[in-house]
Amino acid sequence: MDKIQHKFIQVGGLNLHVAEIGTGSKVVMVLHGFPEIWYSWRYQMIALADAGFRVIVPDYRGFGLSDVPPEPEKTTSKDLIDDLIGILDSLEIAKVVVIGKDYGVRPAYMLPLLHPERILGVVTLGVPFVPPGASNFNNLPEGFYICRWQEPGRAEADFGRFDAKAVVRSIYIQFSGSELPIAAENQEVLDVVDSSTPLPCWFTEEDVAEYGALYQKSGFQTALQVVYRSLHESFDVKELLVKVPALLIMGDKDYVLKFPGMEDYIKSGQAKHFVPKLETVHLPEGSHFVQEQSPDEVNQLLLTFLNTHIWT
Repeated sequence: MDKIQHKFIQVGGLNLHVAEIGTGSKVVMVLHGFPEIWYSWRYQMIALADAGFRVIVPDYRGFGLSDVPPEPEKTTSKDLIDDLIGILDSLEIAKVVVIGKDYGVRPAYMLPLLHPERILGVVTLGVPFVPPGASNFNNLPEGFYICRWQEPGRAEADFGRFDAKAVVRSIYIQFSGSELPIAAENQEVLDVVDSSTPLPCWFTEEDVAEYGALYQKSGFQTALQVVYRSLHESFDVKELLVKVPALLIMGDKDYVLKFPGMEDYIKSGQAKHFVPKLETVHLPEGSHFVQEQSPDEVNQLLLTFLNTHIWT
């Protein structure tokens, strides 16, 4: 961890935090989900750098150590994608492989569609490519966390009862399970987990403290807006065809597989309609946080993909 460098890059009037390690022309840009942050990729950063790659991991605008935009309630995925291109331009990086997890899958796949000249390959964890605007979040229970957090003000009130560390703790415990996190009619999402519930064995109190400090700084308003309230955002893309090599790492105990139609979409190969060069690897014991739960296994999959499909 001591080898990881931290810098701030000004893009669009905001100072965006970037964690970086490694040198050379083989560059990987890694994108976090929620409630994750640059720190979520600590194991991958070190392993990839040790193998000869340069790794850059931004905090999105309004997340962690990056500046909160003046109007977080108006933040869009397109803003984040523009920020990522601005970071690459500032660092004078022409081409990268992009790795995305959870919400990070959206910008990871929109980058080769909007900026195909900049992207050599895509790896996603936990979520496949889903076309923008697709109705993949329909037919979900009212108490499902996505439905609840799309409602302006509800999550803010729920989260506001606790400090950032407690919010992250509750979400990590719920999201590491194999069932959809669903609150009862008169229950808030963060109350689904009892405060005495232990953390997953691979996630420590020190990890919770790191996450808590980062979200204490940024708050959750931008995250709630761009992750949950911009899900149906449309993009001006002429052809939804990702032509670069791609890898999906999917934990078989990831609750995302319980989304209506998701398991069939992945296992039937429908995702290859949009990503013809997609390879899918299933981790039998993998949860939604496979990169933290099973870092050695994930690191080897990443290195194999990069050395076989990108830089041979």
